[in-house]
Amino acid sequence: MNQYFFKLHLSIFISCFTGILGRVITTNEFLLVWNRFLITGIFFFFILLITKKFCFVHAKEFWKITGLGALLAIHWILFYGSIKFSNVCVGLVAYSTVGLFAAILEPIILKRKFSIRELFFSMITICGIILIFSFDFEHRLGLILGIISAAVDALFTILNKVVMKKHTSNTMLFYELLGGIILTSMIIPIYAKVTNLTSIIPTFHDFFYLCILSLCCTVWLYKLQIQVLKKLSAFTVNLTYNLEPVYTIILAMVIFNEAKELNLAFYLGLGLIILSVVMQTICAMFSKSTANAKVAETVKIQFNNQ
Repeated sequence: MNQYFFKLHLSIFISCFTGILGRVITTNEFLLVWNRFLITGIFFFFILLITKKFCFVHAKEFWKITGLGALLAIHWILFYGSIKFSNVCVGLVAYSTVGLFAAILEPIILKRKFSIRELFFSMITICGIILIFSFDFEHRLGLILGIISAAVDALFTILNKVVMKKHTSNTMLFYELLGGIILTSMIIPIYAKVTNLTSIIPTFHDFFYLCILSLCCTVWLYKLQIQVLKKLSAFTVNLTYNLEPVYTIILAMVIFNEAKELNLAFYLGLGLIILSVVMQTICAMFSKSTANAKVAETVKIQFNNQ
């Protein structure tokens, strides 16, 4: 179990650069996401061919997985739109609400009881977010897009956990990328006509960083996330990912100088978010240990009764 928590935190560190690169890449959010899907999909397709791990899926499963890819594309477009219309700090702070949406949506979709503990941890996180960032109404559009992005991502993570039970991580990633390519390819012509876009070819500067975003922050990152979701709950993954905004905000402060000063409220908010993550991690590990102990005791009783 510890190796999966390590992979989870490694994936968080890698994901920090998705927001940073979203700011560095100058193209708009639609072209950014389309190019990210396209570059990643082509690269990953050849990897599967070379390693002979490519496999076909039945039509029903095909539409399920590509549908998840379309959902992922919507999340990315909203997320990068949030950054483009505001800044990295605003986008990531808004995205931190993903834990709250997971605590609400997971019981509804998976048809289980609401967890007071999960809602409590989410509220701690929300309090931390409020303390970290003083809401500026100049960035209200970025905040709204970021919050909607968080809701879509929470939904994607939960549904992804349900569908992935029947497939390998390679299969899931490839067909999700394909679904994203299909949706964004349908959007781009409409967007180009509305905005009078003249070229969809990225500059060398953007192409370089798009390759980094595609290979490191997509292929490697999502393979880690899919592996983690096979062992940890969607809520645990989403809640732990509240560390991503903290790390990314710090990086944005250093790289882009988005915040010149750190006040007491920042450190208090940071402490609350970390506290919520640590408490959830401890509870998840304790619950797993308790479950294993019960199984071992059951086996022991059955053995003694034979």
